[in-house]
Amino acid sequence: MPNYPNNWAVVIPLANEETELPEFAEALRLVMDAAEGGTVYFVVDRVSKDRTLECCEEISKRDPRFITKWIPENRNVVDAYINGFKEALKDGHEIIIEMDGGLSHDPRAIPAFLRAMNEGNDCAFGSRYINGGSMVDSPFKRRFLSKGGTLLAQWLLGAKLADMTSGYQGFRRSVLLKVVDYPLLSRAHFYQTELRHLLRKQKLIEVPIHYRAPSPRVSQGAIRNSLTVLFHYFIRRMLGSSPTI
Repeated sequence: MPNYPNNWAVVIPLANEETELPEFAEALRLVMDAAEGGTVYFVVDRVSKDRTLECCEEISKRDPRFITKWIPENRNVVDAYINGFKEALKDGHEIIIEMDGGLSHDPRAIPAFLRAMNEGNDCAFGSRYINGGSMVDSPFKRRFLSKGGTLLAQWLLGAKLADMTSGYQGFRRSVLLKVVDYPLLSRAHFYQTELRHLLRKQKLIEVPIHYRAPSPRVSQGAIRNSLTVLFHYFIRRMLGSSPTI
């Protein structure tokens, strides 16, 4: 693995992950040990009802490479990502990776994102639908929404990526500085697709990932927001005014 001393970070919003957090943190620690660098930002807010915050703080006390951020003003998961990015940017990181907690995303894929960014890409997007990627232990509803969202984005937005809904992705600092100031329309999981659409003009690459999503829970409100935002950008595309970052 290339050496990235202190210039890369991982941002991870967490909610109700008390049970799996120790195993997840240990997997992250092994990656950082091998890379001889890296910082992890745990972002926690009022959505979490168990001891996730206390567990994150305990991990941070034992290992200063783990930084816990309590951000109660987050209104939704998109706020959690954006506010986490702002913290990492404020601390000067040049490469910032976004991933989910709860072992849905395997920390062992982080080196692949770092290599992709080291090759000069502005964005590296995790993909379950390219050679080497997979989606396992996931209920039908979750698989349907993930694949269906990608197919809709390819059809309505002209997307070229094989996976438009994954939340495992890496960005160069210069890109994220623009993202955190952009008025995103998404309030839920379509954020991943919106971001890929807006960043389509950047130099990007897809990285194969293995995804595990044991929970089928996706709220009706999140689905409605996703469709509203999707058709907003579809109409903009038809009018020839589709925005980019």
